[in-house]
Amino acid sequence: MHVATLTTERLVLRRWRDSDREAFFALNIDPEVMATIGPVMSRVESDAFMNRIENRFDEYGYGLWCVELNGEAIGFTGFMAPWFREGVEIGWRIRADHWGSGYATEAARECLRHGFVDLGFPEVISFTAAINARSRRVMEKLGLEYDPSEDFEHPGVPEGSPLREHVLYRITASQYRDQS
Repeated sequence: MHVATLTTERLVLRRWRDSDREAFFALNIDPEVMATIGPVMSRVESDAFMNRIENRFDEYGYGLWCVELNGEAIGFTGFMAPWFREGVEIGWRIRADHWGSGYATEAARECLRHGFVDLGFPEVISFTAAINARSRRVMEKLGLEYDPSEDFEHPGVPEGSPLREHVLYRITASQYRDQS
């Protein structure tokens, strides 16, 4: 299945390559990056995650694109199907040394455009641990609206963890068109 390569002013969003596995693993073992996401991953877990991402691209034509800056993989953004609820979720993960430069917002904005304009999604959701202020700011910058009625305890996070309580944001295709 053909998968679009997306571009922004500063970034290329592309499929992952085997040569990106080390950079992907470095992202997934960084305690600062994973502090509001979950436990750091082993190499086996990281490779399995990349394999699932690639399978998703093959099956659906979209997934979590590698975010490339000046030829270097600095993270990912794109779409997933949550295993525990309906919907298409947009998410991102960027190396900590690139935080504060707007890369997550820039990449996710292009993904939203692709999702609504090219793929015809009726709605996109995003969720994160309630304490993840950085991701919540990105969601708001993208025009997603917080829906407190959809707050939930993430079934994949152990009880008692400060990451268990999650918040949900959403945007519909018509809301996206109205803000574009």
